[in-house]
Amino acid sequence: MTKEEMVARISAEAKISKRQATDALASFFSNVATNLKKGKKVSFVGFGTFSISKRKARIGRNPQTGAKINIPASKVPHFRAGKALREAVKK
Repeated sequence: MTKEEMVARISAEAKISKRQATDALASFFSNVATNLKKGKKVSFVGFGTFSISKRKARIGRNPQTGAKINIPASKVPHFRAGKALREAVKK
């Protein structure tokens, strides 16, 4: 499903304009990103939890040359599906 398809679905189900649905979805994405950037978790009971995972610095390999390269430590977003979502997907 694309963002456009999601906006159309939200618009139809909530009986709001596509503009309002676009604004609501953009606000959702913005708030999740802002809270993750602050190091907070974002949880939706039954749906899942967005959090930040920390990766340690490590040594990698350039696949073309085989040369070793240093990969710096980083923070990456992580999503863990909730029980209700996992069960809905199973069916």
